[in-house]
Amino acid sequence: MLEVKSEKKQDVLVVQLIGRLDGLTSKIFIEKTSTPEHASCAKVVLNCLELNYISSEGLRVILMAAKQAKSLGGRLTLCEVNASVGEVMMISGFAELLGVHANVEQAIQAIS
Repeated sequence: MLEVKSEKKQDVLVVQLIGRLDGLTSKIFIEKTSTPEHASCAKVVLNCLELNYISSEGLRVILMAAKQAKSLGGRLTLCEVNASVGEVMMISGFAELLGVHANVEQAIQAIS
């Protein structure tokens, strides 16, 4: 199961991911991030504190969201990544590609 919560902080959309992001739940992520409010936001922070599992399909949909943000002249970055998800991010190269920050404020500062 995946829960996606969003809030605007300054001109940045902060998306909190709770649960698992995998082949079954990636559709929920796509639906939530395809709304006009999300799709038009160029600066996005994914808060992964409560994301306890990510699969290759989860990585794929995050990459799609990052490409969407980049196409709008912005950027997507990650914050508060726990150890198990962080290991997947490091091995896959996503940590280097997107950036991982200690908290939401640092992530916002990094993309503003």
